[in-house]
Amino acid sequence: MIRQRAWAAIAAATLLNLPMGSLYAFSVFLKPLEASLGATRSELSAVFGVATVCFTLGMNLAPRLFHVASAPVLLLGCTAGGTVGVALAAAATSLVQLALGYGVLFGICGGAAYIFLQQGVNLIVRRRLGLLNGYIVSLYPAGAMIAAPLFGWALSRWDVHTTLAGLAAAVAATGLAATALAMHGGVRLPTAAAHTSSSAAGTARVWIFWQIWTVFFLAAAAGLTVLSQAAGMIVAYGGSTAMALAATTAITGAIAAARLGGGWLVDQFPVPVVMAAAHVLALSGTIVLTLWPTPVVSLATLAMIGMGYGFISGSTAGAIAAYWPSSDYGRIASRLYIAWCAAAVTLPVLAGHLYDLSGGYRLAIAIAGCGNLLGIVVACFLPRQSPVKSEAGGASGSQAVSNAPRSPSGTMSGRDSTIARG
Repeated sequence: MIRQRAWAAIAAATLLNLPMGSLYAFSVFLKPLEASLGATRSELSAVFGVATVCFTLGMNLAPRLFHVASAPVLLLGCTAGGTVGVALAAAATSLVQLALGYGVLFGICGGAAYIFLQQGVNLIVRRRLGLLNGYIVSLYPAGAMIAAPLFGWALSRWDVHTTLAGLAAAVAATGLAATALAMHGGVRLPTAAAHTSSSAAGTARVWIFWQIWTVFFLAAAAGLTVLSQAAGMIVAYGGSTAMALAATTAITGAIAAARLGGGWLVDQFPVPVVMAAAHVLALSGTIVLTLWPTPVVSLATLAMIGMGYGFISGSTAGAIAAYWPSSDYGRIASRLYIAWCAAAVTLPVLAGHLYDLSGGYRLAIAIAGCGNLLGIVVACFLPRQSPVKSEAGGASGSQAVSNAPRSPSGTMSGRDSTIARG
């Protein structure tokens, strides 16, 4: 029997996801790529959009490959594909080549590797699953925080093609190391039998799934608007360019910390309480910014909106471990992350359009606030369950929903009893 080592599995997830998270730092390449390829800003934004969609596609393809090969083999394939993709982008002489390499190959392989490792880790670790999954989802913005200054430094010394080649080398090195760690840690993926046995439970929890999907989508729409346009927003509210650049880095860091915190909070408090409170934080930011639209206030309140999204992102990752068996983690997570993709192509795009029409972000912020208000309502209707303190460290299957609220007669409510039977 293969010995499993949690530390090695977590280290593998860390090593591979940090360079993949450099996807969030794509904006650093905009100006040099415009000059190199003669592309417009909208065309390069489309490449990032392709990468976002393909990342989501990769996440949803991953569960279908769980039974095809072992986790190390699948990770090695993702490493090879991601490396080739970035290398192709480094050698790109056209927008199509850049989109194929960076958008399609790097995006799909990054999304698939993310789910392979998150699923594998959830089958090994048995304690503090909220904190664990909050940590994993925080790796992407953390990777962008590390990558952005490194890319800036590299671009000041070399051109964009050399910098991208360096990223390809980093993906290859960290991917190989992560594969070796996954093998050493005994990372495995669910068997066909395990997946079959838990399918009924997933079907019974369909209402929980759509509630969490909606809560996540509404928070992500507001948070990704801030992430994608923070610098422009600060300037629109009267801030300086230097303030805007500093704010962008600070807000990204705050979101990464909030993702970690959101997962940890799920270990301490019921899921609906954490999710509703996160939306309250973001809603408070939109209200204050609407009433006092000054540069300093915009910095603090945009951070509040972004952190609300971060807490929701982390608590969503923890909630999957609380409501579903660990063998179902990757399958459910990949479907929930479609909400992230949908959010990325809705309010952020609408916010840019509204800015072109009005010259400001007031209406976009108001729409985000309405979404946060709806998110509070939806979160409050999630089954309430106590945080799990047992050796398992996180609820799974019927154990999770057995903590659902009971009626005065001491029995579960109709819907919750149905979930528990699933």
